Amino acid sequence: MSSYSDNDSDSILRVAEEVRACSRCRLAVHRRNAVPGEGSSSALLMFIGEAPGRREDELARPFVGHAGRILDDALSMAGIDRSSVYITNVVKCRPPMNRRPRRDEIRACKQYLEREIMLVNPRIICLMGRTAHDSLLYGQFREHRGACVEHNGRLFFTTYHPASIIYNARLKDVFISDMIRLKGIASAARINSINKVD
Repeated sequence: MSSYSDNDSDSILRVAEEVRACSRCRLAVHRRNAVPGEGSSSALLMFIGEAPGRREDELARPFVGHAGRILDDALSMAGIDRSSVYITNVVKCRPPMNRRPRRDEIRACKQYLEREIMLVNPRIICLMGRTAHDSLLYGQFREHRGACVEHNGRLFFTTYHPASIIYNARLKDVFISDMIRLKGIASAARINSINKVD
């Protein structure tokens, strides 16, 4: 975890300010805006995607484009209020042509993501897509999708990235079902049948 983990002066606002001024990797050259996380700083649920897209780059807010509308619809159907959760991405700047972030770009942004997790301290972290999954968990995406697992003292739930539904409409029902399942897990007084990740 970040060296800021024991720093009482750190805050979500401070992370956001640093993200907006960041030039730690090549993505800063191409961006219009860096996109820090958004939402409740005391959220029980945190959602992590891959990277900002075109609309996010324009508005400096996460998940406000087509994929964001898909996410909003799924959250609504699951009874999850977007304003009650925290939403962010593995990298905070849009990669050129919406390509997948490279490993060094992910590493450059890692301290921001770690600090967001530490500061919000959510009950469950929802990893949306393979990039988010592989950045924080070991094992295979397909094995963890739709399941809640424990790793490093935190609970993670893995699902598809909402953008995947744009290209494969058959995943829509699966994604909505995952959100409903996530809502049930988050609402339960006790979470049972947690698969431990080595």
